[in-house]
Amino acid sequence: MEIGRSSRYKWVTSFLVLLTCSAAGQVEDGPLVNGDFETPPSGGFSSGDGFSDGPLVLPSWKTNGTVELVESGQKQGGMILIVPQGRHAVRLGNDAEISQELKVEKGSIYSVTFSAARTCAQLESLNVSVPPASQTIDLQTLYNVQGWDSYAWAFQAEEDDARVVFTNPGMEDDPTCGPIIDDIAIKKLFTPDKSKDNAVLNGDFEEGPWMFRNASLGVLLPTNLDEETSSLPGWIVESNRAVRYIDTYHFTVPEGKRAIELLSGKEGIISQMVETKPNKPYRLTFLLGHAGDSCKQPLAVMAFAGDQAQNIHYTPNSNSSFQIANLNFTAKADRTRVAFYSIYYNTRSDDMSSLCGPVVDDVRVEVSGSSTFRVLGFGFMLWLLVLVLV
Repeated sequence: MEIGRSSRYKWVTSFLVLLTCSAAGQVEDGPLVNGDFETPPSGGFSSGDGFSDGPLVLPSWKTNGTVELVESGQKQGGMILIVPQGRHAVRLGNDAEISQELKVEKGSIYSVTFSAARTCAQLESLNVSVPPASQTIDLQTLYNVQGWDSYAWAFQAEEDDARVVFTNPGMEDDPTCGPIIDDIAIKKLFTPDKSKDNAVLNGDFEEGPWMFRNASLGVLLPTNLDEETSSLPGWIVESNRAVRYIDTYHFTVPEGKRAIELLSGKEGIISQMVETKPNKPYRLTFLLGHAGDSCKQPLAVMAFAGDQAQNIHYTPNSNSSFQIANLNFTAKADRTRVAFYSIYYNTRSDDMSSLCGPVVDDVRVEVSGSSTFRVLGFGFMLWLLVLVLV
């Protein structure tokens, strides 16, 4: 008996060792090595215009083309270059790129978070890729007055070895012009389990891209029409403008630690195709609120569920930062589209320029009647408890 137990123990131990070895070396969630570009090159950081005498040797990165390490406060002509975080960042000249080799898990979905700012040209853009996956992100729109934003982009690993590449696809008259990038991180994404009583996947938005604790601007999710490869599992961004992924460290979130702030009116749409049964009545419910970022009123969303649409305004309440909203619909097919966008183009009242909007959280699609007791019944119990205490 003891011999059998010993054999099983050795087998389990060997299996765990093999499993650990197979995962050894895989990139961990968080900043990439020298992803903040604060590790000095072998010759130290250069002073002045930021250019070195020869090709830039960037620790942990491969470079190609005109790549420049810029420093906070550095000037180019009459312009002060923007460094999103810390003291240093990288600027990519015409057709220049930086890349880093990563160990990943084949078949898994990863999200890359990075900060970016434009310099000389309004039409600058940045291409991020893990070949063969690639996306060019437009930096034309400034979403806040600080002049930079954090973005997230997702890819599915086709092999265990991957190479993340950032490229400036532009060709400006001044070859030193180009986007500035900083704070690059990665996160392996997991698809939340489907709930028996909620057809929406990741309706609480708790699973999403890496967020830096010291970054107060949230993370922008640009256009992405592939629901299988999304930085926000289950959801797509089917618009020209981005939506903002926010957290409780810097924003007001209705429930949990994460939520979505809708920006740019009809140009910022999130949606999901949920499983339904034809001719069956359903109810879409969600939490609607503000992000606590001085966003000018009014705040309102257009909510869609199948062939139904409803304009819902957020009503300010001194006792709560959110309200419960709902929309009834009858499914017409096996899959039903649920979508949201902000009705207004809102900006912050403290700077009159930074984009903001209503917050959506805890999105649920349930068979009509199943959520009524959950919502109203809970409220009734609270009301009854108040009466008893009084």
